[in-house]
Amino acid sequence: MEETITKESKWKKEEEEAKIQIYKYVFGFAEAAAIKCAIELKIADAIESHGRPMTLSQLSTALNCSPPLLFRIMRFLVHRRIFKEETTAENVIGYSQTPLSHLLITVAPLLVLENSPTIVESWHNLSARLKNNDSTSDLLAPFEVAHGKGIWSYAATNPEFNRMFNEGLGCNARVITLPTILESCGDIFNGIGSLVDVGGGNGTTLSILVKAFPWMKGINFDLPNVVSTSEEYNGVEHVAGNMLHFVPNADAAFFMWILHAWDDEDCIKILKNCKEAIPEDRGKVIIIDSVIDEKEENKMLSDIRLTLDIMMMTRSRKGRERTHDEWTHLLINKAGFSRCIITPIPHAVPSIIQAFMS
Repeated sequence: MEETITKESKWKKEEEEAKIQIYKYVFGFAEAAAIKCAIELKIADAIESHGRPMTLSQLSTALNCSPPLLFRIMRFLVHRRIFKEETTAENVIGYSQTPLSHLLITVAPLLVLENSPTIVESWHNLSARLKNNDSTSDLLAPFEVAHGKGIWSYAATNPEFNRMFNEGLGCNARVITLPTILESCGDIFNGIGSLVDVGGGNGTTLSILVKAFPWMKGINFDLPNVVSTSEEYNGVEHVAGNMLHFVPNADAAFFMWILHAWDDEDCIKILKNCKEAIPEDRGKVIIIDSVIDEKEENKMLSDIRLTLDIMMMTRSRKGRERTHDEWTHLLINKAGFSRCIITPIPHAVPSIIQAFMS
């Protein structure tokens, strides 16, 4: 009887908390909308240029915004620790930067991409991917439901989206992923004379890698509509093609946030093309991608990886994030590599996955 009462009390307490917590999900879009607003107004840029905390009056003048409305946006963002309040030399409350708001300046293209109507509409069609109780990859991806074609075909026929997409992914590589890799795991590129970045987008990634490792020649390999609009970089050659058909020859093949867009069957085709392109005795494949670990102690990292898995469901019929065992099974048992090493990157979402032929 006492146990029943305890369970009922616990349920009642959780139910009361849920009545408040549910609003977090009802208005889950609000944070993204407010951050997008801050990017469009260039709030972080203004504070950065000012060099010290800005009062509401100074900020509203600099941005040509309504002070009362700007105050409410800043109150919202300060509460979420995106900006912070500080007392100025004149003993007036001003707004200053945080590491998060500072990032708004450099990762704006990624935030703009992910909050664009084109991308958001695909999220609103997520349920279409699960209907008919069919777990195969034949069902349309939510992006296809929303726009009538897959994301790559859509990008090929919409230059503005193609530009936004490549700039968004490029800034993710430039600002977030690559600096962490170079700082903690740069030795994975030792001894590599040439590197082909498979699905390398506009070449941002390779331009950074060849600058960090000047002995290395870079081959940026992507679809024709992608490389045709790419900038020229020293040490980087752009090659157009389809990774399902071939991969250019190099000492090593590099994938960053690519293979999670494909199912095992297509990954095997791509990886076997890599095996033909790299030297058998010293070649390797380097994969930067998420590794789902449901026992991950860092809840924020775990949440992001699981969110990425749902994101892949919205964009691709076949995409998904994989666990450690699934990556190992794919690379060794299915693609035929002799061994693989999976190394978590400290304080980062992806891991480094290396596959060797010998």
